[in-house]
Amino acid sequence: MIYLELFWSFFQIGLFSIGGGYAAMPLIQNQVVDIYPWLTMTQFADIMTIAEMTPGPIAINSATFVGIQVAGFPGAVIATVGCVFPSCVIVMTLAYIYYRFRGLNMVQGILAGLRPAVIAMIASAGISLLIMALYGQRTLPNDLASLDLIAAIIFVIGIFVLKKWKPNPLWVMAGSGFAGIILYSLV
Repeated sequence: MIYLELFWSFFQIGLFSIGGGYAAMPLIQNQVVDIYPWLTMTQFADIMTIAEMTPGPIAINSATFVGIQVAGFPGAVIATVGCVFPSCVIVMTLAYIYYRFRGLNMVQGILAGLRPAVIAMIASAGISLLIMALYGQRTLPNDLASLDLIAAIIFVIGIFVLKKWKPNPLWVMAGSGFAGIILYSLV
């Protein structure tokens, strides 16, 4: 019965957590602390901290950690599958609809209208990350002189290397990290 409850609980989280992991946190808390008292609030806070520190989506990491806490390895697998299953069904349904109706002018018009919005969202996220890296805060400061000069130099060199020699971006990231270790330890 616990496996069915885990699957159903994280199925609901996966289905209704539109907006990403931070939007899913209240849903996860409601399911694992309030509805099914599998965790105390302190344990929930600890699991959220671990889920945020580890790579991957918060909801999936939370499902795995809660599942392992409640029902061991099988619980982790079932909770994770429950969290991912709604997305898989939705994506497969949309892919089927796209491949079936991709020749229609209306579908092409919808996709043409979505492309600029997707590019704008990616650019917005990139600019936010750039401001965070160069200024250490989420918004552009009033005093632009607070620029982290080392971060700016690493950024410019990274962009130059990517444009000039087109290496694998992972190598540029590793080199930037290594340069950051050396430069920040000298300052």
